[in-house]
Amino acid sequence: MSATRRQILARTGALGAGIAFSGNLTELFTGTATAQSMGQRGYGPLVPDPHGLLDLPRGFRYRVLSREGDPLRSGEGKVPGNCDGMAAFPGSHGSSGSHGSSGSSGSSGHGGTFLVRNHENRTGSRQAVPRVRDLTYDPGGEGGCTVLELGRDNSVRSERVAIAGTSTNCAGGPTPWRTWLTCEETEHRAGEENYAKDHGFIFEVDPYDPRRTGAVPLTAMGRFQHEAIAVDPGTGTVYETEDAFDKPFGLFYRFLPEKPRGGRGSLRAGGRLQALRVPGVPDLSTVQQPGTTFDHVTWVDVPDPLARQTPIRFQDFGPGGITHAQKLEGCYWGGSCVYFVSSFAHRDAGSAADHYGQVWKYDPRKRRLTQVVVFGPDSDLQLPGESPDNICLAPSGGLMVCEDGEGAQHVFGLTRRGEVYAMARGRQNIGTPQKPEWGEFAGVTFSPDHRTMYVNCYTPGTTFAVTGPWEH
Repeated sequence: MSATRRQILARTGALGAGIAFSGNLTELFTGTATAQSMGQRGYGPLVPDPHGLLDLPRGFRYRVLSREGDPLRSGEGKVPGNCDGMAAFPGSHGSSGSHGSSGSSGSSGHGGTFLVRNHENRTGSRQAVPRVRDLTYDPGGEGGCTVLELGRDNSVRSERVAIAGTSTNCAGGPTPWRTWLTCEETEHRAGEENYAKDHGFIFEVDPYDPRRTGAVPLTAMGRFQHEAIAVDPGTGTVYETEDAFDKPFGLFYRFLPEKPRGGRGSLRAGGRLQALRVPGVPDLSTVQQPGTTFDHVTWVDVPDPLARQTPIRFQDFGPGGITHAQKLEGCYWGGSCVYFVSSFAHRDAGSAADHYGQVWKYDPRKRRLTQVVVFGPDSDLQLPGESPDNICLAPSGGLMVCEDGEGAQHVFGLTRRGEVYAMARGRQNIGTPQKPEWGEFAGVTFSPDHRTMYVNCYTPGTTFAVTGPWEH
């Protein structure tokens, strides 16, 4: 969709490229509220923000927690830019060590929230993550994570660097033992640009005490353009997405750790990295009908997870090849399945078909892959949503989806019945009055008590806390 048409749709209210659902979304949309309880338009129309930052439905309000360029409360430097993936952890937590153990976590026990935030900085970024001793992987890297410690009222008690010297930290995901896995969306090697070390790894971050995890790459989990992860809490299997824009497109992976559910630091022990193969389907973009199911999909060992000579998606997976998809992004665990997002696919970039986004569900017990959501281009244009990126479960059931398309940028809600509604609209114009542009949203997540939605504006880097009459 062109930017011009996207802006026209935004002005007329016919937002986006549409969405179609399969018939059964029970596992995807977990919660108790119904579409009727929120009405056909979710929480109602968006009210223009007189401060020009964030439009929300009536009854909701926001608080700016952090802004790019402001001083970090730790005194380590300035708040980095390019705010991306994010997760919220309970402030009063017995342990962030072994799963199910007890002991001191280093948190204050105030019952608030620890918010871990990625910064997708590349070489030459406007506001890099400050390099901090014992937390810096590569002095040439400008990405990383910061942690905000929040009180019950979302007041900021502290803000500090959690890891630095990484690159292009896009998304990631939480572990069952309450750490964050931050993902580098790059494949740069040592000696390229300003890097002294290879990049393209996952790093574990302890939000309560980052020095307990340091800056150690989890090399067995692969070196590629990582986007996001989700952990099966029962088996400890880690699912990983690869965001590749150009052919050959990315793969969907699983990592079988040597120490499943072993707690903080256990993923350093290694494991097996495998990629998904759907027999007869080399490109997931060809699947356009929600509800399409593939039984008995297989997993193939990655020949060289470190990609010493050849990027993984180029490697030879033997007879039958491997299954690719353009721009695999969001990934999360819900119920008994893992869900992952293909943000879009375009024929002019080499995909076999066009779409503006898909959501897939993989059931590991049944070895079954199902397409549950497809965004356009042939579905109802009266429904909003284009190029879904970060995604999370909403307290009311359904999803919150960060839009990464053209023109106006929104956080959209999807109810359990498939109604789509605008939850937030960015108002910070990073273009000109004549040609306005808005930064995408990223990192949408909810506090452990489900009373606050946290979300980032990527540019200018801004982190919001949104409270109001959330349905539970």
